[in-house]
Amino acid sequence: MIRRILPYLFALIGALAIVLAFAHPAFAQTAPSAPTIAIPKINFGVTGSNKPADVALSLQILVLLTVLTLAPTLLVLLTSFTRIVIVLSFVRTALGTQQVPPTQVLVGLSLLLTFFIMQPVITDVNKNALQPYLANKISQGRALDTAAKPLRKFMFKQTREKDIALFYSLSKETKQPRNQDDVPTYLLIPAFVISELKTAFEIGFAIYIPFIVIDMVVASVLLSMGMMMIPPVLISLPFKILIFLLVDGWNLTINALFQSFK
Repeated sequence: MIRRILPYLFALIGALAIVLAFAHPAFAQTAPSAPTIAIPKINFGVTGSNKPADVALSLQILVLLTVLTLAPTLLVLLTSFTRIVIVLSFVRTALGTQQVPPTQVLVGLSLLLTFFIMQPVITDVNKNALQPYLANKISQGRALDTAAKPLRKFMFKQTREKDIALFYSLSKETKQPRNQDDVPTYLLIPAFVISELKTAFEIGFAIYIPFIVIDMVVASVLLSMGMMMIPPVLISLPFKILIFLLVDGWNLTINALFQSFK
C-alpha cells in the first residue's frame, strides 16, 4: 500500500516545486517595489586615550552604572524597608490569609512607608549634598561625604552596639572606635541590617501572640464539641479577620512601625 502511494506523493511534490519556481519570477515582476527605509547604524567601540580627563570620565561612568545596578540592594539594606516589609509579611502570615494582601501590595506599601520615614534624611542629602554639587559649589568627594552623614546618623539610631562589636571582632580590627565617626561604613551596614532583622522579628512575635490565642481557643472549642475532623484554621480565620478589623489592625501595625524608628 505504501509503495503505491509513494510515486503519487513524489509527483505531487515535484509539481508544487515547478509551480513555485515559475510563479516566483512572475510575482517579483508584478509586485510593486517596497520603499526602502534607512535604518541608522550605531557603533560601540573602545579606543585608546592619552588624556587623563577621558580616563577619569570613563571610570565615573563605570562607577555610576555599578551604583545603578546596586540601587535596589541599597534601598533594601540602607533604609527602613527591611523592617517594614518583614513586619507586614508577619501580619499576613499571622492572619492566615495566604496571599492576601498580595506580595505586590505589601512591597508597594513598604516602599511608600520607607520614603515617608526616610524623608528627613532625603531632604538633608538633597539640601546639603546634591544641590551644592549640581551648582558646582562642592566637589564630588565632599558631596558623597556630606550625603553619607545623615544616612549614617539614621543607621546608628537603629543599630545596637552589640552588633557593631560583633563585626569589629569578626573583622579583626585592632583600633577600637572612640565615637561614631570612627566606625567605618562597611562595618556599620551589616550591623544595621541584623539589628533591623532582630527588631522586625520582635515586632512580628508580638503580632503573632493574639492570633495564636484565637487559634488555641477555637481548637479547644472544636475538640470539646467532638468536631475533630474540622480544621481549626477554617473556623478561626474569619474570627481573626473580624478582630483585626475591630481593633483597626493596620492602623496599629503602621503606628507601631513608626514608633519603633523613633
